[in-house]
Amino acid sequence: MRRRPLAPRRGPGLVGTVARTAVIAGTATATANAVNSSQAQKQQARANAAAESQAIADLQTQMNQLQTQEVQAAIPAAPAAPAAAPQSELVAKLQQLADLHAQGILSDDEFAAAKAKALSS
Repeated sequence: MRRRPLAPRRGPGLVGTVARTAVIAGTATATANAVNSSQAQKQQARANAAAESQAIADLQTQMNQLQTQEVQAAIPAAPAAPAAAPQSELVAKLQQLADLHAQGILSDDEFAAAKAKALSS
């Protein structure tokens, strides 16, 4: 029996192909892990920056509130409302006296005396 001559190989063969596939798969896995790690780091950096911004905003709000309290403490209290009532009563009384004087009911001397009495009380 005559043997057929072997044909020359045309590629790396089965073992070479498996080895090449393993290298490609390993490289793809390493690349995917590197990308995922990079994305996770960027996401963590964004979260840290957002938390930092929120903390700064909270501190600024607290500082503004404290400054407002200090300003309000420095401003003297406004006079009480009852003190304003006699002023409006005085103005009303003087207006009434002026109307009576304008109508001729009160003479100049009577008007002056009533006005002096209202202002002194």
